[in-house]
Amino acid sequence: MLKKMRRRFILAAMAAFGTVMAMLLAGINLVNFYRTTSVRDQMAANLLGREQRAFHRPQAPLPPMEDMPGGGPEAEFTTRFFAAHCDPEGRILFIARDHISSIDEDMAGEYTGKVLSGEKTKGYYKEYRYLVSRDERGITVLFLNVADSLQFMRSLFIVSLGTGAGSLVLVFLLVLFFSRYAILPFAENIERQKRFITDAGHELKTPIASIAASADAAAMEHEGDRWIENIQKQTVRLGRLVNDLVALSRLDEEAPFPEKEDFSLSDAAWEAAEPFAALAQARGKRYAQRIEDDLVLHGDRDSVRQLISILLDNAVRHSDEGGDIRMEVYRKRGRACIQVENSCSLPQTQDLSRLFDRFYRVDQSRSARTGGTGIGLSMAQAIVQAHGGRIQAKRPDGERILIKASIPMAPFS
Repeated sequence: MLKKMRRRFILAAMAAFGTVMAMLLAGINLVNFYRTTSVRDQMAANLLGREQRAFHRPQAPLPPMEDMPGGGPEAEFTTRFFAAHCDPEGRILFIARDHISSIDEDMAGEYTGKVLSGEKTKGYYKEYRYLVSRDERGITVLFLNVADSLQFMRSLFIVSLGTGAGSLVLVFLLVLFFSRYAILPFAENIERQKRFITDAGHELKTPIASIAASADAAAMEHEGDRWIENIQKQTVRLGRLVNDLVALSRLDEEAPFPEKEDFSLSDAAWEAAEPFAALAQARGKRYAQRIEDDLVLHGDRDSVRQLISILLDNAVRHSDEGGDIRMEVYRKRGRACIQVENSCSLPQTQDLSRLFDRFYRVDQSRSARTGGTGIGLSMAQAIVQAHGGRIQAKRPDGERILIKASIPMAPFS
């Protein structure tokens, strides 16, 4: 349980840090993208107006490029762009290439055709930021070379991504190191609780045994006394409850089964089911089972037999009068499945996940008649989880309940 708590603490810390880091990196890159694009669009708009004036009024003086937003003293020499002037139908009339040498007439015409084939008025095309202007005189498309800006945005993205990944790794190592200290108070508290349950269980066994012996002696002297019989029944139930609590406390340890081994799950299932088949028949209930042959499981044989016994005991106790009980043990996708189904009318609003809570009872009066302790399914869940598996309860319909445990099988089984 402590390992699971530590794992969840690490996952929660990393999820929080990862979310903040992702939002921060996304914000930095998006702000840089929109800011750079905005500056380039403003410059492209001014250059577009300048080229339209030069094309339609060739005699008019042109504003110096250094006065434009994003320009500067070297703007005439560092700003690389070209413009294509077209008629209203999109046929190219003239291409201005005075400020670029890497683009010839054919390439400029190809770029213009690609841009005009779409419906966008601005965007990125290869290493250029384009801007389209349409009016009654025709169409002008300006291509501004933004290779340096695109390279900067790519570099910023790669650097920020690397920084984020490195930060995640570093924070993970730090959280992994400090998590043991973070859960230390919880570990100590859990250890105190388990020690208390174990010590209390040992202390209670002596008075319970004494009460049981006294009740047995009194029963011999006063045979048939219903009060003494009730004391005997409750003493047995109390003794079983104490034993279950101690066993459940041990199952919560880090390694409840230090000496696991490969064993035949098929044989263990047959052995555990045999007495319950007779018990169900004696109580007027129909019992059926299907156990697949040659199933091998790696774990603790006795605890798995106890798991099957708990599930069958629960089904026999809580199934309806004259009801059906069915157990199946089979292999599915490398996992051993232990499934017990019985007829049982439960409210549709019943939360089946609570069946595995300790001392939870669906029906107090019925539980009192069946004599359960209320922690059987909690023990079943602890046994399954100690073997690395999972258990769940389902309601196939309103008349039946199905409890299924799934445990990883032994390698090469």
